[in-house]
Amino acid sequence: MIKILIVDDSALMRKLLRGIFEEEGDFVIETARNGKEAIEKNLSFQPDVITLDINMPEMDGITALAHIMTTRPVPVVMVSSLTTEGALATFEALNLGAVDYIAKPGGTISLNIEQIKGELVAKVRSAARAKLRTKTLVRKLREEREKILKPSPPKEVSPKEVSADERLVLIGVSTGGPRTLEEILPELPKDFPMPVIVAQHMPPTFTKSFAERLNSICELNVVEVDRPMPVEPGTIYIGKGGTDVVLARRAKKLIVQPKPENPSFLWHPSVEILGRSALEHCDPQKIIAVMLTGMGYDGADAFTEIKKRGGKTIAESEESAVVFGMPRELIERGGATVVLPAEKIAKQLIKWAKENNVSRGEKC
Repeated sequence: MIKILIVDDSALMRKLLRGIFEEEGDFVIETARNGKEAIEKNLSFQPDVITLDINMPEMDGITALAHIMTTRPVPVVMVSSLTTEGALATFEALNLGAVDYIAKPGGTISLNIEQIKGELVAKVRSAARAKLRTKTLVRKLREEREKILKPSPPKEVSPKEVSADERLVLIGVSTGGPRTLEEILPELPKDFPMPVIVAQHMPPTFTKSFAERLNSICELNVVEVDRPMPVEPGTIYIGKGGTDVVLARRAKKLIVQPKPENPSFLWHPSVEILGRSALEHCDPQKIIAVMLTGMGYDGADAFTEIKKRGGKTIAESEESAVVFGMPRELIERGGATVVLPAEKIAKQLIKWAKENNVSRGEKC
């Protein structure tokens, strides 16, 4: 049985969510009306997982989350509105230790709750099994406090030096990804010579805010791929939610662009589609592909093919992955050149970039 604490100030939402998990038959359910009650019931009820609303009276979800993660850490799925403000609050929550998030349905809640039912149950079950990275949590909380007390200076943007050999890094990531990317990408120096293209499973209204957040903490420039763009060193490209992100050629120049979601694939932006487009338009020997935390198997086949054809790949290790599904699938297919915890991935990317030994081919 999975013990779940549902936290929401709406009596209707608490009732509907309770009904969803009662239908599953293997949940023990408790509810709370605000953040203050959530903190108390986290200690008394001791749930295996919490669903936590963001906007609540008396104590909001972000404040409650910070208390939960410092008193009795537990996997938390944030329930967020699909707005710019909701996105920013969600990323703050993920940075504080939340495992995942679900979009709260708009309009008539009782009618639209069915739209998120399957996804919600799947995310809660996955969260209940997720690994909390408690060793880095205290450090993250301390860093957040330091940022508030001492804001970082504006980032200096240096002119790009365009590389002729078009080496590139691909990153595939899902559940637990935003916090993991915030650990890895800021470690890449401003002279990192390879562009980085990220397929992070995320809804449409979230990716712009996420790219802006990353841009504020990374030395490299970070942009959302909302139109065709030239692929250049010194830039991290975040696939736009609600689309698939692909590589293509325009006048023989490598570009990255969004395209409509392919219904044949389960997750979007699709890591598999990104990987296949790279295989089609680039020399695989010049690709480094990184598979991070997430449910499912998205990208495992394409990244395995990249390795078979001479590229390098990294799978995040089980010890650091919030959800080990996607990296495990890559490893089991024999598609991982190395398996590393998240905190060592940036150093490996820098090492390979400095070695400059990703073979030079004819296509790129």
